[in-house]
Order: sequence, then structure tokens, then C-alpha cells
Amino acid sequence: FFSDIKGFGEITERLEPEELTELLTEYLTAMTGIATKYGGTVDKYIGDAIMVLFGTPSEMPAGEQAERATSCALAMQAQLEKLNVKWQAQKLPSLKARIGIHQGKAVVGNFGSARRSDYTCIGRSVNLASRIEGACTPGSVFVSEQVRQHVLDDTQEAGQFELKGIDGLTTLYELK
Repeated sequence: FFSDIKGFGEITERLEPEELTELLTEYLTAMTGIATKYGGTVDKYIGDAIMVLFGTPSEMPAGEQAERATSCALAMQAQLEKLNVKWQAQKLPSLKARIGIHQGKAVVGNFGSARRSDYTCIGRSVNLASRIEGACTPGSVFVSEQVRQHVLDDTQEAGQFELKGIDGLTTLYELK
């Protein structure tokens, strides 16, 4: 599960560092709370991006992972709309997030060096989830076929996309 704010670099140019810090902290705090509520593990923040894992460190069935991840994504988008209303009243910019979700095998554990390591997951599935997020329309949630199989009634085809580093076209689905 990857989430990223569209145009955040441009926003950093318009805000004072203190305003930016306050905005980002409020956003990340809200999104982390939602991820935790749905049983996700926040793997890392990459600037304004968030990587969330489902099914680790506690295992859960694939269908439950997909349901929790998609419910989490919709809750995050709804919460961001509420935050935008508050921020507009404070004359702060509105934010739009893209969320991409994929499900598959990955290696999970501590990776790094003897001096510094992080608990994370690696593998093709992780790369694909990141690429799905990058293809996503701002304000939407795109999922792969593997996730769609568990939440059929909640999706519609978004189209076929060329994803960086992925051979051929990939059909993606928008979460409704």
C-alpha cells in the first residue's frame, strides 16, 4: 500500500517551513491512525509518501488483507477531505493523495547494513504497488487484479497502464 500527495514539492515552495511541518505532521498523524485502525503497519514515510503493510508482522488471510487495505484507503481519502476543509479555513493549500494497492509475495524483515537497518518488505509486489500509486489519479485509489479479486463489487476498470519497470500493459481498477 503506497500513498503519495500530488504536487507536494510545489507546496513546499509556497509554505514557510513551520507551516509545512505543521501541515505534514497533521496529515501523517491522521493517516497513521487510520492505517493502525485497519490493522496496517506503517513501514515508512518517504517525505509525504506513506508505505503501509498488511499481513505483517501478524499474518492474516489474503482476502482480509485486501479488505482492510481498501477500507483503509477509502477512510484515508475521506479524512483528507475533512482536513482540506479545515486547512482551507486556515488559508493552507488543499491536498490530493494517490493510493496504489497490490498484493503478492514479498520478503519481510530487517534490511540494511550492520550500522543501520529497517524493518520493511522487498520484492516485485512492493515495486508494483509503488508503480500503481504513481499511475493513480489524484484523489483516487487504484488496485491491481490480485486485490480486485477480493473486492470485486467495489471496483471499476481504470484502464491499462504502462508502469515503469513492468513489462507490458497492466490493467488497474479504481476503488469506488
